[in-house]
Parts: sequence; structure tokens; C-alpha cells
Amino acid sequence: MVKINKNELTEVEHLIVRELIRNPRASDSKISKKTGVPVMTVYRKRKNLEERKFLRYYTSLDKGEFGLNIFNAKKLYIVKFKIGITRKKYFEQVENEVKWRALNCKYISITYLGEKDGHLALIIVLDAVDEAHMVEEFNGNIVPYLRTKLGKDAIEDIQTVNLNKLIRVHHNYMPHANLEKGKIKDSWPDDMIFVDEVKSCNLQE
Repeated sequence: MVKINKNELTEVEHLIVRELIRNPRASDSKISKKTGVPVMTVYRKRKNLEERKFLRYYTSLDKGEFGLNIFNAKKLYIVKFKIGITRKKYFEQVENEVKWRALNCKYISITYLGEKDGHLALIIVLDAVDEAHMVEEFNGNIVPYLRTKLGKDAIEDIQTVNLNKLIRVHHNYMPHANLEKGKIKDSWPDDMIFVDEVKSCNLQE
């Protein structure tokens, strides 16, 4: 039997995190007023969660249909590498390079490493002004760069999916339904905000 080590939030931490999901800009005093948790406890708990890397804060400037509307094309790419390309090699040859990081912040919205058919796979969500720029960026910059760093025959297969409409981000954020003035609407019910309500389970060998 394989035991899964799962970190769990206390009841107080749960209350604090829910308020931060509602509004990441909320001050400790505001969270204290909303939850009834003493302000110094809020400060201490939040700081502890940050130090343990449980909390992450992002600023997301919406460049799509709900915001600036400068990116009219979004596509998911699954790049399957040949056998022999490992996670270690990928990080050493690609992720540690300044040029790749520059490509990431300008064009790439999301990247994941995964597995496909027993091969290492790079999953990319790419933004572009239009479809023509999308093709140019992927085929003209990203693919050549990966081949330069990992080998000319490193990429075994590429699959794509056009992404047309954003529905939900990070479990809770739905621009079309529950966001207003940069945060979740006050009227949005607490029981519709996900924090960590997943029942623990054990995997059997």
C-alpha cells in the first residue's frame, strides 16, 4: 500500500485562504473582519503559508476577449519528444536558457511537462495576434529553438487544439460569471469557492 502524504489546512487557514481566493489584495485586517480571526493570527498564518510555498500570488492582465483583446488566437500544442529526452535534459538544455524564458513571457501563456505514449511531452498554450502569427511564432521560433537545444530529431510528433473561449482558471475564476473589478464578486457563494475539499485516499499496489 502506498501512503500519500498530504498537507492539510487547519480550519483557520481554510477561512483565510478562501478570503484570499476571493480577493488576493485583501489586507490582513479586512480578512480578520470577514472571518472573525484575530488580525495577528491572520498575519502569522498567511506568512507561514507563503513561506511553505502553499500560497502563490499572480497579477494577470487579461489580453483576451474579456480584457485588452490583443490576442485573437490561442492554441494548445502537445510536443512529444523522442525516447531519450528526459525531464533532466529538458531543464538543463531548455528551461535554464534566458532566450527560452524570453519566449515564454512574450508568447507562451502556460507550459507543462507531461507524458504521452511513454514519451516526455511539452504542453504549451500559445497566444498570438492572429492565426498567421501563431504559426509563424511556433514554427519559426519555438520548434527551431527546441531542435537546436535538444537535437534535430528531438521532436517526434506535434498535436494541436484551437482554444476559443476561456471558461475557468485555477478552479475558481470564471471571467464570464464571477469576476468583477479584478476579484470574485461579493455575492458569489462561499460553497462555490474551492480551497482543498478533496477527500484523502490511499492507492493500493
